[in-house]
Amino acid sequence: MLSQYLIIVLGAISAALLVWRMSMVFIKYVRTVTCLANDTQRYFATASGKVSWFKKNVLYAPIFGKRHNREFQLSSAVNVGTLPSRLQLVFLVGYFATNVAFCVMTIDYSGSVSQVARLVRNRTGVLSVINMIPLFILAGRNNPLITLLGISFDTYNLIHRWLGRIVILEALAHTLAFLVGNASTKGWAAAFNTTLTVPYMLFGFVATCAFVAIGIQAASIFRHAFYETFKVLHILLAIASIVGLWYHLALKDLPQLMWLKIAVIGWAIERAIRVIRVAYHNFGAGGTKTLVEALPGGSCRVTVTMARPWTFKPGQHAYIYMPSISFWQSHPFSVAWSEEADHLDGEKGLPMDRQDVLAMQKTTVSFIIRGRTGFTGNLYNKAAACVDGRLVTKCLVEGPYGGLHGMHSYGTVMLFAGGVGITQAVPHVRDLVVAYSNGMAATRKVVLVWVIQSPEHLEWIRPWMTEILAMEKRREVLRIMLFVSRPRSTKEIHSPSSTVQMFPGRPNIDTLLGMEMENQVGTLGVSVCGPGALSDEVRRAVRNRQYHGSIDFVEEAFSW
Repeated sequence: MLSQYLIIVLGAISAALLVWRMSMVFIKYVRTVTCLANDTQRYFATASGKVSWFKKNVLYAPIFGKRHNREFQLSSAVNVGTLPSRLQLVFLVGYFATNVAFCVMTIDYSGSVSQVARLVRNRTGVLSVINMIPLFILAGRNNPLITLLGISFDTYNLIHRWLGRIVILEALAHTLAFLVGNASTKGWAAAFNTTLTVPYMLFGFVATCAFVAIGIQAASIFRHAFYETFKVLHILLAIASIVGLWYHLALKDLPQLMWLKIAVIGWAIERAIRVIRVAYHNFGAGGTKTLVEALPGGSCRVTVTMARPWTFKPGQHAYIYMPSISFWQSHPFSVAWSEEADHLDGEKGLPMDRQDVLAMQKTTVSFIIRGRTGFTGNLYNKAAACVDGRLVTKCLVEGPYGGLHGMHSYGTVMLFAGGVGITQAVPHVRDLVVAYSNGMAATRKVVLVWVIQSPEHLEWIRPWMTEILAMEKRREVLRIMLFVSRPRSTKEIHSPSSTVQMFPGRPNIDTLLGMEMENQVGTLGVSVCGPGALSDEVRRAVRNRQYHGSIDFVEEAFSW
C-alpha cells in the first residue's frame, strides 16, 4: 500500500506539472502567432494582477530576501552551496513531510517496542527502496521528464540531492528500527551479532553504511572542494549500496527487489543512451577534431568539428570529455556557437552529387571555458603553453542538452550575461535577429547587457559578434550594452555606435529594466546567465516590476 500511495503522490505531481507545461507551451504558441504581424502587441504587454502576484511571491521568489543563486562561501575553498527558491522549498518540504507521514501514521504506539519498531522498520525500508526510482531517474542527463515537464536539469539535480538524503534517512531509520526492536527482546549485543553474522542482514548493513558515506561525502563543502574525487567516490559508493541492498532483498526474496530492479534498469538505460549519443556524434567520418585557443582573461575557446551533424537550439549545453586533460571526467558547458560548414578536402573540388554534399557537411560547436581549478585550469594552461596559444587535441562531445526556453514569443527580450555567461546569450541573439529578419518571431526589441571585467574579454566572442552585427535588419532589433567593471583607464571605454554602447562600472538593473518597460513591446522576456550575485539582482528587479507590465524571468544556471 505504501508503494501505491507514494506512486500516486509522484504521479499527481507529475500530472500537475505536465498540465502547467502544456499550458505554457500553448500560451507562447498563441502569442507568437498572434504577434507575427503586430508591432505594438499592447494586449500582451499588460500585466495580470493575479499572475503577477503568483510570479512575484511564488514562482520567482527566493526563500527570503533576494538570495537564491549566489553561493554561500565561508572562504575561497569552502562553499556550502545555494538556497532553493520558494517553490522548490515548498515541494521539498511537502515531499519530505509526505514520507514522514507514511512512515509513522496509523501505528498503534501503545503496543510493545518490538511491534512498533517492526512497523517502522518495514515502512522505512519499503519507502527507501521506492524512492530510489526517482532518485536514479532524476540523476540522469537523459531524464525524459526534463523535456516532458519543462524543468531544467539544474532543478532536477537539486531534487536528486534531497531525494538522496531522504533515502539515506529512511535506510538509517530502517536499520535503527531493527536494532531497537531486536534489542528490546534480546539485548543490544544479540542485535549487533545478528546484524553482522546473518548474511542478508550484513548486506543490508553494508548498504546502509554506504548510504551514510554518500551523504557525508556529497555534502556541499566536500563536493565543491574536491569535485572530481567526489564524483569517483560517489559512483563507487553507489555501486556498493546497490550490491548490498540487492543481496539484502534477494536472500529473503522480498518483493521490494522488483523496485530496485526498476531503478537499476533505468540507470543502465540512461547510461547506454549516453554511450550511444557519444559514439554516434563523435565516431566515424574521421571522428571529431578539436581546436583549443587560449584567450585573454584566462579563458579558452574550444571549437569542435563533429563527426556527424546535429541540431542545435539556443540555450543548450553539452558535456566535454577530454582524455588528454582528465581521463574519465566529463564537464558541462553552454554551447556558445554552432554552425554547419562545408569541408571540401582533396582535389576533387565541388561534388556534383547531393549525397556527396550532405556527406561533407560538418557541424562545428564552440565553447568558451574560463580557466579556474581542476579540468578548466589544466586546459587553459596546456593551451597557453602551445605555440600561438593553439592546441589541437581530441575530445568527445555529449549532447546537446537543454534549450527549454525559446524566446520567439516575447515582443521584447532582455538578455543579461556576466563573464562567460555570454555563451548562453549569444545563440539567442543570433536566433532572434534571424527570426526577426524572416518575420518568424514576435520579437521587436532585443537588448543584450554583458558585464565584463576588462575590454580584452570581448575577444572571447569577437568572431561571432562580427557575424551577428553584419546580419540583415540587425540595427532595427538589436541593441548591445557592455559594462566594464574593472577598466584600466577611461580610454578603454568607447561606444562603437548607438546600437553598441560601452559603459564603465556595473549596470543598474532596476534602471535598465525600467527604461525598457516604459516602451515595452508585448511581453518582456528576461534571461540571465552569470555569477550568482548578478542572477539574484536581475531576479529581484523582475519581481519588483511584476505589476508594471507582463514580464517573464528565465535563469540559466547549473549548480553542482
